[in-house]
Amino acid sequence: MSRLTVFYSRAGENYFAGEYRYINVGNTEKAAKMIAEAAGSDVFKIEQKVSYSADYLHCVDQARDDLRKKARPELVTLPKNLNKYDEIYLGYPIYFRNMPMAVYTFLESFNWEGKIIHPFCTHEGSGLSSTEKETKRFCKGAKVTEGLEILGSCVDASKSIIENWLNKKPKYNKTILLINGGLFL
Repeated sequence: MSRLTVFYSRAGENYFAGEYRYINVGNTEKAAKMIAEAAGSDVFKIEQKVSYSADYLHCVDQARDDLRKKARPELVTLPKNLNKYDEIYLGYPIYFRNMPMAVYTFLESFNWEGKIIHPFCTHEGSGLSSTEKETKRFCKGAKVTEGLEILGSCVDASKSIIENWLNKKPKYNKTILLINGGLFL
């Protein structure tokens, strides 16, 4: 079985448990790389031709505007096809309880018949929201498995959660919580 990890991620100023911090690599990208390594998959990064601002609050405004418009941002590139892949790990941050609109651009570009899609997200409190249902709705003919939610501010400590999810071990779908400096599962 051939696998592909596809993800959308944003570096720059991000929100972490009540504060803003600048990061060079987005949280979803970090999780995607851990998944790709553990699953032995190829990797594809979804990138918009016109990127959102590195400033967090400006990015929020841009993403909200795209969501309201149901925009489909143009992407830098797309794979020619996904024919050689049986399983897709689909990663994204949660924006307004939804996937970024660029992820929809990607999803609408392919035939998903017979694929297995494993959604995963990074967030700061909203979990997967309704993105598993949305993935099913936009990926007709695919089997969409139970997704993985990772608290973005704890992504660096999520390797064991990711491995458990990939190996379908019990309690793999638990969000990592950071409370008063302590790590809780």
